[in-house]
This record gives sequence, C-alpha cells and structure tokens, in this order.
Amino acid sequence: MAQAGFDRTLAYDRKKGQWRVVIETPKGSHNKYKYDEKLKRFVLSTVLPEGMVFPYDFGFLPGTKAEDGDPVDVLLLLDAPVFCGCVVLARPIGVIEAEQQEDGDWERNDRLVFVASESRTHGNCKSVKDLDSRELKEIEEFFVSYNRVKKRKFKLLGIHGPRKAEKLITRLRRK
Repeated sequence: MAQAGFDRTLAYDRKKGQWRVVIETPKGSHNKYKYDEKLKRFVLSTVLPEGMVFPYDFGFLPGTKAEDGDPVDVLLLLDAPVFCGCVVLARPIGVIEAEQQEDGDWERNDRLVFVASESRTHGNCKSVKDLDSRELKEIEEFFVSYNRVKKRKFKLLGIHGPRKAEKLITRLRRK
C-alpha cells in the first residue's frame, strides 16, 4: 500500500519527537475499517461478531511496509476512541511480534503498541512492560479471537519494549 493520501515524510513530527498514527478502526467498534489507497478512502473490511469489539484504536504508521505488504499495524492506547481517519501524535512503547496462518502459510504480522501523547490513562507508560499483565493478556487474546473469526491461526512470538519497536519502524520505513 503506497498510502497515497498519507505523505510518508509527514509520518514523524521532528519538533515534537512523535509519530503520526492514522486510525483505521476506533476503540469499541464492531466494524474493522481499512484504508484503500486506490479509492483514497476508508472501507469496511470486516464486521466482528456480537459481543466482540476492538479494545483500543487500531491503525497504521504511514510510510512503513510490513512483511504482509501493508503498513505496519498500530494498537493505540488512548482514553476514548477517536474517529476513523484521525491522525494522532503518539510514541511507541513496544511491539507484539506475531505470526498468523492463512491458507496453510504462516506470515509475520507484528503490531506496534503506541501511547497517544494526549492519553491521561497511559501517558506515563514508557514500555509495554509498564502495562498490567492482565491488560497485555487481554490484548493477546483479542488478536487470537480476531484471527479465529477470520479463520486464521495466531501465534504470539514475543512482546518487547520501545527499543525493539523503534528498530522495527526503522527497518520497515520506506525510503
């Protein structure tokens, strides 16, 4: 995805030292949205079953390309949901390294974990290790359940802090 509507040079705010995360799916949504570069619009991708919602805002980091061909996924910790397409200044606190299996093939699909600069609840969080272990387990279980609904398997490979997240961003940034 070239993210035609999202200029990669604007992904990082040098003055504030933070990244601009584009939200695709708001916290609490049953609907999963995805940015379509050809349409330059957000489109409905999936509807979750009753009782299942996104636990946090979910989006992507412009100017990156993950191993699945899409921009790298971002789980954004923020107090209240923001709207689809909203750009949020945030900083990485970690990465959830994972693989998912679809049609028999395993594919790497890591998720960055960011904290919004305006978050009251998680504002002091510097690393995923600062999160409650129950909260981390619930995030992991969401991804397992989400992939099961999509008839895929999900395997957690590890959860790492901000240093590993920054290395991943550097590796996946488009030149």
